[in-house]
Amino acid sequence: MSSEQDRKVHTTETPDTSHIKNIDVTHEVSDVYIGGIAKFVIGLFVLIVVSFVLMWAMFRMLQSQPVEGEKPRSPMARSDQERLPPEPRLQSAPGFGEELEKSAAKEKESGGGNSKQNTANAPVGKDPLWEIRVVRRQWDDVLQNGPTDASGQRYGMPIEQAKQEVLKQLAAQKK
Repeated sequence: MSSEQDRKVHTTETPDTSHIKNIDVTHEVSDVYIGGIAKFVIGLFVLIVVSFVLMWAMFRMLQSQPVEGEKPRSPMARSDQERLPPEPRLQSAPGFGEELEKSAAKEKESGGGNSKQNTANAPVGKDPLWEIRVVRRQWDDVLQNGPTDASGQRYGMPIEQAKQEVLKQLAAQKK
């Protein structure tokens, strides 16, 4: 009869081994000790925070100390104007803005311009687009009224008037 029961049991099923006891071999709960890893991560975090606070404190301490025995500037050192790139400079380059401020101040003193132009000069240090507005106004003035020489006298003619003159000349040549 036991042979009949053996036949009924499928060969791939795991037999019940709960009745087997081996005192020398114990069950391993886990391959990784989670408590140790957690302690390491917490310790690493604390160490990072402490080192950050110490570096910040050292930076503040060194920054607050007066510089003793500061050496005077070398006579070979270039001045701020000598450090500027050669002309023509791109927009927002140091020096270019200074010339724009001077020319904008001259225009403001001469009373030329409407209130919109005067507001373009006002926020020199605050508005990042003030230089391009002043340059655009200067270019528009040259296109509408013609260029000026060093003494401030207009020469040539405005671009629109020049276009009309060219069209008249072309029409006269066709006749």
